Amino acid sequence: MDLNNLKRPAIKHLHMSTKKLSRLPRQAMIKTQFPVRSAPTPAGIAPLQTKLRANYDTEWARKMPARIVRRLALETLGRGVANYYADQEIYNTDRLTDLDGPVIFAANHHSHADTLLMKVALPAPWRHKVFIAAAGDYFFNNHSSAIVSALFIGAIPIERESISRKSIEQPIGLLRKGWSMVIFPEGGRGTDGWGRDFKAGVAFLAKQANVPVVPIHIEGTSAILPKGKNWPSRSHVTINFGSPMWFGDEDSNKSFTERLEHEVAVLADEDTTDWWSARLRSHAGNTPSLHGPDISAWRRRWARGDRRRKPASQVEKPWPFV
Repeated sequence: MDLNNLKRPAIKHLHMSTKKLSRLPRQAMIKTQFPVRSAPTPAGIAPLQTKLRANYDTEWARKMPARIVRRLALETLGRGVANYYADQEIYNTDRLTDLDGPVIFAANHHSHADTLLMKVALPAPWRHKVFIAAAGDYFFNNHSSAIVSALFIGAIPIERESISRKSIEQPIGLLRKGWSMVIFPEGGRGTDGWGRDFKAGVAFLAKQANVPVVPIHIEGTSAILPKGKNWPSRSHVTINFGSPMWFGDEDSNKSFTERLEHEVAVLADEDTTDWWSARLRSHAGNTPSLHGPDISAWRRRWARGDRRRKPASQVEKPWPFV
């Protein structure tokens, strides 16, 4: 019996098996093109939606470990940065005394610095149980920025160009669970220091979640980090809290949005004058608009001037209080 003839088929079979195994990783890579791109979706199967933008799941950021990290970061690094770049004056938080429970804080918007300064300025009952409505196409356009935004800012993605079911249901669900919300109804930052039209999303959320809306006017952040600038500068900032507003039976989304924008405009008038003068102009229908005059761009910048309230240290005191 020839032993070589017996071994030859076994050796050949072993050689072929080893060769096939060696080709598997290469075949898999060619077939899937991994890691250059994701594996192709099989024919007849709907492609999976991306987890970024409005589809990014931020529920993990409201678990206790993430909340502890966010709280420590805000009260240490966040507060230190805010105090360094912003000489802050916060007015009328006493208007929130009678509130108990979740609130929508709605403010004008000129800078990315608005978010940090708003969180630092919020009174303690809401400061550490609040989420931020952030533009999904800006803060959640890649995994790194999505993680940072959800963990350290407490942001959830909101679509600005279109309305998605998740963009509507998620904030309503969180408000009903006792979380408060910070939102900028203009939907984006102004470019010249003047405001833009408020969108009706705040009114819809207030009605569906049955929570009050607190109008807020922020002044001075456009000097810290205006749109188009990558490095902040130091500036004086005022944050003025208004009285809570409820969505009434006679309200529509449009009328409530108009009321909210008017109240923020009145707060802006308070910042440049005083409460009594601002209320007189509001009663007479003469409150200065947040949008500024309808003139050329350079004249709009000139007309805006320095509308900020002077720091208390710079206000001249009459004799004998000098």
